[in-house]
Amino acid sequence: MEKENNPVYDRNTIEFVAVALEFCNFVETSSQHSVFDFVNKATKLLPLLYLKATLLPDVEAEEEVEPDLTVTEDMYESIRTKLATLLGEHDTYLDTFHPDMKYSDAPIAAFISENLADVYQDAGNFVALFREGNEDAMREILAICKENFRTYWGGQLLNALKALHTIRYDEDANLDMNEEE
Repeated sequence: MEKENNPVYDRNTIEFVAVALEFCNFVETSSQHSVFDFVNKATKLLPLLYLKATLLPDVEAEEEVEPDLTVTEDMYESIRTKLATLLGEHDTYLDTFHPDMKYSDAPIAAFISENLADVYQDAGNFVALFREGNEDAMREILAICKENFRTYWGGQLLNALKALHTIRYDEDANLDMNEEE
């Protein structure tokens, strides 16, 4: 397939790769940030990742191509644990959009760390397969990533962003604002 007509080389795909890579590096190094720095940058990076995901070109998944996914359960858990440790008491929020909410009288707790680990799983698999340069695998992961964004991790990203926004702009959150002040 020619590069001009190939969604793998579409400008929006390449821009998504760049932002997804930045997001993955950011969460992988989260333990090097203060809580304020992490929350401050996340509230800027997540909307960009969401925007770039909405602009990905439409691609049909092919059943015979099965890409090798590289984000393991251990990697997922490592990212989730790092984020939970960094965020501490700020990790938990009440999820009003949880599917079980319609059956519950009590609020349902959710975790920013879990939301972001879910986003990391798809973004990390996407970036890893793009690094390999196999066009068939790149095309397949593009289709998978866009579908997973639509059905799952896009909502997870927005849930985390809303919780992070609340933390970032809550005057009573007592975050160390050493960079800002």
